[in-house]
Amino acid sequence: MHDAISWDDQHVFLAVLEGGSLSAAARLLNLAQPTVRARLEALEQALGVALFTRSSQGLQPTGQAQALQAHARAMDHASRAFLRAATATPGEVRGTVRLSVAETVGIEVLPAMLAGLRRKHPALVVEVELSNRPARMSEQAADIAVRMQQPTQDSLVARKVGSIALGLFAHRDYLSRQGHPATMDELAQHDFIGPDRSVDDHRVAREWFPRSVVDRMLLRTDSHPAQHAFARAGLGIAVMHRALGRADPGLVQLLPDDFQAALPVWLVTHRDLRREPRVRAAFDHLVASFSDYCRA
Repeated sequence: MHDAISWDDQHVFLAVLEGGSLSAAARLLNLAQPTVRARLEALEQALGVALFTRSSQGLQPTGQAQALQAHARAMDHASRAFLRAATATPGEVRGTVRLSVAETVGIEVLPAMLAGLRRKHPALVVEVELSNRPARMSEQAADIAVRMQQPTQDSLVARKVGSIALGLFAHRDYLSRQGHPATMDELAQHDFIGPDRSVDDHRVAREWFPRSVVDRMLLRTDSHPAQHAFARAGLGIAVMHRALGRADPGLVQLLPDDFQAALPVWLVTHRDLRREPRVRAAFDHLVASFSDYCRA
């Protein structure tokens, strides 16, 4: 029975899980909805289990579907990694490299680095995933990841390239209205821009700031680029890369002697990929580029 189960049917199952409906899965896969339905029903029949319950609210995954989700996603990552490797020519720097980076790095820092990489290796195709969640590197969900904490998996190769200095910044218009805080405690009297639901970001905020400041966060979003945009619009004080904040003539750095936080930067790849020319070229270029950025 299991030999007859195709990856296409499992791919449909994963798309329905992620999309939440047959129509959403059809759009994700660029298939007709009846085709998606037929493949899902064929998979359920081959497995002898129900993967979804049908109701007026749509498709709800069963316990069996939830148990299979991680396996299907691992197969999807492996399939995509296979295709990226297949685009490469042995011994040549060409093919597809997939990068996973946090939003701020991907939007504000990475573009200039990729410009240099493309000049060196014009045959490379670069895919960029923007996410503040760590990519599943052990499953090769990405070829290279930029992380702010050291990975612990034995299957990964990691290189620390430095630390990104952070600062507190506010727009000149905001400071002209509200004044400059003179101490960290005085931040509690200001409009602070901070995290919304991110558990990790709230934990870091509690490490960096007094409780009175954390409670004073009047604009909340888990998108770091959005936090920076709010600060640039004069809506309050935000944490930013010092290099980015100082490069903006409309922003002023606050309490530079009192707030000295930094983010360590690690470049990570899978051990099995490290010697592939397409991955090695991108990895080495990014190590050098991020080292320069951290020193700046």
